[in-house]
Amino acid sequence: MTRRRVLLIGGTGVFGSRLAHHLARFDGLDLILSSRDGAKAKALARTIRHAKGTQVSGIGLDHRHHLAARLAEIAPWLVIDASGPFQGADYDVPRGALEAGAHVVDLADARDYILGYGAALDELARSRGLVALAGASSTPALSTAAAAELTRGWRRTDTIDIAITPGGRSEVGAAVIAAILTYAGRPVPVWREGELQETTGWLDSRVVTMPRLRRQRVAAVETVDAQALGPTLGVTSRVAFQAGLESWIEQWGLMALARLRQAGLVGSLDGLIPLLILARKLTRITTSDRGGMLVAATGLDDSGELRHARWSLVATRDDGPQVPTLAAAAAVCAIRGGLLEPGARSAGGALSLAQIEAEMQPYAIVTKIEAEPDDHGLFEQALGGTAFAALPEPLRAFHGTAGSPVWRGRALVENGRNPIAWLIRRLIGLPEAGEDVPVTVSVERVASETGKAEIWIRNFGGSRFASRLYLDRENRLHERFGPVRFRLGLAARDGQVRLPVVAASVLGLPLHRFLLPRSEAIEEVDGEGRFRFDVKLTLPLFGLLVRYAGWLTPKA
Repeated sequence: MTRRRVLLIGGTGVFGSRLAHHLARFDGLDLILSSRDGAKAKALARTIRHAKGTQVSGIGLDHRHHLAARLAEIAPWLVIDASGPFQGADYDVPRGALEAGAHVVDLADARDYILGYGAALDELARSRGLVALAGASSTPALSTAAAAELTRGWRRTDTIDIAITPGGRSEVGAAVIAAILTYAGRPVPVWREGELQETTGWLDSRVVTMPRLRRQRVAAVETVDAQALGPTLGVTSRVAFQAGLESWIEQWGLMALARLRQAGLVGSLDGLIPLLILARKLTRITTSDRGGMLVAATGLDDSGELRHARWSLVATRDDGPQVPTLAAAAAVCAIRGGLLEPGARSAGGALSLAQIEAEMQPYAIVTKIEAEPDDHGLFEQALGGTAFAALPEPLRAFHGTAGSPVWRGRALVENGRNPIAWLIRRLIGLPEAGEDVPVTVSVERVASETGKAEIWIRNFGGSRFASRLYLDRENRLHERFGPVRFRLGLAARDGQVRLPVVAASVLGLPLHRFLLPRSEAIEEVDGEGRFRFDVKLTLPLFGLLVRYAGWLTPKA
């Protein structure tokens, strides 16, 4: 039997060695592990159990020097690059592999590298009849496959949220830490308000519930997903990719470093890599070998109903670090079976979820898809079907589950001059005064373990603040701004919706009625048929807090 020769660059690294063990199970391969330390590669090769028709060996190879000559000598059928980090990397390895007549796959997660991959190599790959895939890893291959599966057949996709939370005891190599530090505290892309924008790496954070694992803080990381999935799947509101570290010391420490870099107090963080690797020997003591991944989507399904869907993965027994390698293994099978057309492209969308999940079988990795409909919005549920149906169409569209999740318009903003009012505005993030201010309101309808909720994100000329709306057991509407919660006396009459404050609490402690802010909040339709809002908040003793009034229309 003729064996297919596979050269695995970086075969002794954290991910490369795991991929080597996995590929050795395939029959009919001549698997060659390479490392700059040839003795290390040979030693690893001797320890790997392999299929009867497969052989495994190790060689010394530095892909930065004399690569073309070494590839001509080795004559591989396929080259897999698991070396990393790919941030700032060129295309010498994939170009060299293609010129040597080999297919090529890598585990890259670097946004710029993946975005430029096709343009740099597609013509060469097609001319040789070869396949070249970048990003055959957790992102973008697995994340894209999960998102595509969840939203298959949907009429509209509103949000896609991706989170990865590795087990704290898993081994982390210097290349992974170096990749993380490149964007901590620096701008990273995010698909927000239905378009590509920027946020800050490892600072834009939230707390998520990882199914069958734990509640954990996750923060924005740099991947190609926001830039690719937004336009590819036509996402109307948001695509976010975030990651979290199980050790709270590591998580908050990294966020602190990101804050220092954002403030310009530190520059390159590369010098900290050896120290961080050493520190993990202590911080990982209190962590586990359980990690996970979550892809959640919200949108209108094939029947036009709002639906929340999620794909979750849980890895135990320290099998989490295997996950980034499985898309590469699936790519080997697909190329071997002639299932991929020649050409160079991102692995995002090249492989199906079923193909990647098939490679999980030998491991303690469990995946699950869950979905639930969302038949009624909060306002329809609180007001009742009859009262909601009587509202003017723009108000029903804004609050209904099938309405656009992103609205845009203009607004007038007025501020009170009292120092206490100024301080409260700063704490909550309320906008500064201005006339004809551009405003965008994103309404995210979510389902959580505590029930349905809506997150309203208001963007006044780049100044953003968010609140969470939900119903209590008595069907009363509440709105939370961080530690401050208001109960609203929702009422609809004469074509208007009114939202006065009837109760409030701070950090869970009820406020006396004397201390309640006065709210004059009205929603109606203006003379041009647009959604019109007028919100005025006044503080006892201190006067006007803020007033913002304007109009909105659905974002096209």
